[in-house]
Amino acid sequence: MTGHRFVRLAETERAPVRIVIDGTPAEALAGDTLLAALLNNTRDLRASEFGDGRRAGFCLMGACQDCWVWTVDGGRLRACTTVVEEGMHIITRQPEATWPNLA
Repeated sequence: MTGHRFVRLAETERAPVRIVIDGTPAEALAGDTLLAALLNNTRDLRASEFGDGRRAGFCLMGACQDCWVWTVDGGRLRACTTVVEEGMHIITRQPEATWPNLA
């Protein structure tokens, strides 16, 4: 067992795309969504913000808001509808919120 949620069975001839997931180099294939790339390289997508469980996506089609991930600069992406791009750095833990100084 690989420890990955998905195992690619077809379309293996597409060009490789290098990304980074939580600081670890990973590989996807051109045309993959971030969700497919994440689950082909990891066991789950992210921690649930409502409990101690891990999440692997829910609807997988952009309707449920369960697959948010972040870029290293804090941008938020929906993993199930975002296509991977060479060099993406993805963070699966929500970055700490920064609040402006209101003083």
